[in-house]
Amino acid sequence: MAAIPVSELSQAQKDELICTYSALILHDSEADITADAMTSVIKAAGLSVESYWPKLYSSMVAGKDVGAILKAGGGGGGGVAAAGGAAAGGAAGGDAGEEKKDDAPPEEEEEEMEFDLFD
Repeated sequence: MAAIPVSELSQAQKDELICTYSALILHDSEADITADAMTSVIKAAGLSVESYWPKLYSSMVAGKDVGAILKAGGGGGGGVAAAGGAAAGGAAGGDAGEEKKDDAPPEEEEEEMEFDLFD
């Protein structure tokens, strides 16, 4: 949702974000994530949500290790794609002598740019 302007979100989506952020604030503060605590954080921020949202969120994380959930969430950024494995012997199929055609354009050399910041 970070790539979508808040003005384009539905009220339910805004409420979900507000509750998510309040739960994260409580977790970072090492406080219990309860409906009352979430409501206090939300009100302190000058915001409001439907009364069922904090109850729903607090019941979802009750008894769970929020830190472990956050660590399992991915870790950000995409990685480099792994290269495919080499073909096995001749019985694996395909023509071993056939080469893959390279359609990529040749890369430019840095020397050709001749750009100097201090000239």
